[in-house]
Amino acid sequence: QLVFYINSDTSPSNLYVHKLGSDSVKRLTNTGNPNILEENLVTGEVIRFKSFDGLLIPGILYKPKQATRQKVPALIFIHGGPGGQSRKGYSASIQHLVNNGYAIFKINNRGSRGYGKTFFHLDDKKHGDHDLKDVVYNKYYLQSLAWVDQERIGVMGGSYGGYLTMAAMAFTDEFKVGINIFGVTNWVRTLESIPPYWEAFRQSLYDELGDPSTDKARLHSISPVFFGHQVKQPVLVVQGENDPRVLKIESDEMVDSIRAGGTYVDYLVFSDEGHGFSKNTNRIEASYKYLSFLSTYL
Repeated sequence: QLVFYINSDTSPSNLYVHKLGSDSVKRLTNTGNPNILEENLVTGEVIRFKSFDGLLIPGILYKPKQATRQKVPALIFIHGGPGGQSRKGYSASIQHLVNNGYAIFKINNRGSRGYGKTFFHLDDKKHGDHDLKDVVYNKYYLQSLAWVDQERIGVMGGSYGGYLTMAAMAFTDEFKVGINIFGVTNWVRTLESIPPYWEAFRQSLYDELGDPSTDKARLHSISPVFFGHQVKQPVLVVQGENDPRVLKIESDEMVDSIRAGGTYVDYLVFSDEGHGFSKNTNRIEASYKYLSFLSTYL
């Protein structure tokens, strides 16, 4: 007998059993919330679109069921890293947004892992430029879809994805809203305050992003915290009080910088979180906050 797990876009991992030589597979568990029907959730489709320089950028598109009867707003979701990767599989936060009528494109912009070394290094010392253009061209791709509302497209992401979200809001006028979750906004401070347990990682960060002792001017120029006055559309910032990677003062300053320019920003701080969510209650609170923010501004 073969016993194995299957995880999908519409279900957390479930246990199955198969007797070798037979034609049947039996599902043994149902780990999802019993109040959620899997048929009401959405399976993502792997899509590739052309960016500004013709490079094919991969990602996963989730089309909400509401899109069969009306045009829907869309969000570009940017993973962390730099060098992370969005993949298929169950995500409660993504399905919650899709179920409420938002198209989601989980972009794997240049610099994402999983597509070879050349693709992985294409954003080295080009952050806030070539990777950001991938996000903008992702928007143009979404606008080409007949079921997407061309005027209602936002951007969101966590950690490095939060950085690109704020870069999109500060350095372009392309997006109606931004949701920055634990996002880096000051590369100078981040790279100058690498914690001791990152020491072995320091040189690779410098190789990819730049050494603050020699590349400070460029790092300053791509840090949204210094350009918050350029943000013209509403932003939601989410931050953990105890974050050791993105210090709370960084998000404090980002919020103050946006407000100084006269643009609306909502700020949600979790006193018992670090870099990312460790508590399900906080994850749920944040997900409802995303919805209330989006229903108002997108």
